[in-house]
Amino acid sequence: MSQREHNLNREGVANNVAVPKPALAFRDAIAIIVGIVIGAGIFETPALVAANSGNGAVALVAWVLGGIVSLLGALCYGELATTYPHTGGNYYYLLRAFGKPVAFLFAWARMTVIQTGSIALLAFVFGDYASQLWRLGTYSPSVYAALAIALLTSLNILGVQQSKIAQNWLTAAKVLGLLLVVGVGLLITTSPPQQITPTTESSLGLVMVFVLLSYGGWNEAAYISAEIRNVRRDMARSLVWSIGIISAIYVLINMAYLRGLGLSGTAGSEAVAADLMRRAFGTPGAVFISLLIAISTLGATNATIFTGARTNYALGQDFARFKFLSKWRNNGNTPIGALLAQGAISLVLVLGGTIAPRNGFEAMVDYTAPVFWFFFLLSAIALFVLRQREPHTPRPFQVPFYPLTPLLFCLICLYLLYSSVTYTGVGALLGLLVVISGIPLLFWNRNSQA
Repeated sequence: MSQREHNLNREGVANNVAVPKPALAFRDAIAIIVGIVIGAGIFETPALVAANSGNGAVALVAWVLGGIVSLLGALCYGELATTYPHTGGNYYYLLRAFGKPVAFLFAWARMTVIQTGSIALLAFVFGDYASQLWRLGTYSPSVYAALAIALLTSLNILGVQQSKIAQNWLTAAKVLGLLLVVGVGLLITTSPPQQITPTTESSLGLVMVFVLLSYGGWNEAAYISAEIRNVRRDMARSLVWSIGIISAIYVLINMAYLRGLGLSGTAGSEAVAADLMRRAFGTPGAVFISLLIAISTLGATNATIFTGARTNYALGQDFARFKFLSKWRNNGNTPIGALLAQGAISLVLVLGGTIAPRNGFEAMVDYTAPVFWFFFLLSAIALFVLRQREPHTPRPFQVPFYPLTPLLFCLICLYLLYSSVTYTGVGALLGLLVVISGIPLLFWNRNSQA
């Protein structure tokens, strides 16, 4: 084995230093993936999808296509994660494919923009709906958001056992709650007549942007690959099962919305799930939905905190200036330094979102989306690079129909990068500037190691 191979394959720690241990079972991996993906999106985007679909059949087909596109990406990540199981996930793939500068900028972007922005975004949604149940003054959503981040970060610091148990229960609660909404929509309510309008090519593209936004997050499975007990058997399997569960729930919940409210009712709703439950059960139904969305976003926040800290940990291993991030708490099998740094940055973003001219949720979308899709595209390209550079590396799982499957996924990522830039406009500038600010830090780290 060459020195480069040794350096890349190591978890970056010396002997007798705490390192990640395989502690996640197959069901834990599914709970984390489903918990991340089913967050706020499924309660926000169905109205936008219905408004741009023209008819209910097109809307449902779009949700099915969203599952297929996600499956394409999951197959690509299944190969990367089983071939290179590593706590750093995407960071490690970029490191092997493109070298330290690109990997560093990705880890920096994830720590300061992508993951921490997602944590703040989810926490804001939790705060919005928790405030519907019990308001805590003028800045109630922000207070709830900050409390959620602090509480869940502390839970993850206690240990992987505590965080995964909480995740399993939160995911189970949200799935059961969504299935109840499905039952209400399909069995109890009856939809008004559906008005059908022509669907243009441009509106179909916009529909898929909203659909894929709701499916986002399954790629976080890459960051738990080093902690899955039987990664070669269960990594790809957990991705495929998770996408299947998510797709089924998304199609069923949208069938329930369309049956219960009709196309125009769904399209015109500002809170589609709440309107459906209010129609069936009155005010108690709306209260139930607020509680369900709060639980859903809390579960997604916990899972995002769990996976996000793993990249920070990998960054600390490879870059001396960030060594404080590589502290692993052996007793709880958790990256304590990375969790503390991530929690602090997320709290700063909550404060920034509170004082931003747009509301906290929209501000975090502007901040994160373009940077996310840019690095997602690079990760997909890394699959091609590593196939060419390391053809003899054992691949327990190989993406079917290579190179067509990853090529199609790259094109989808490129389209969503374009769409996210078009949507956010100048709002993406701040996220880009934060990523660029990592370049001087990269040179600073190089000088420290010279």
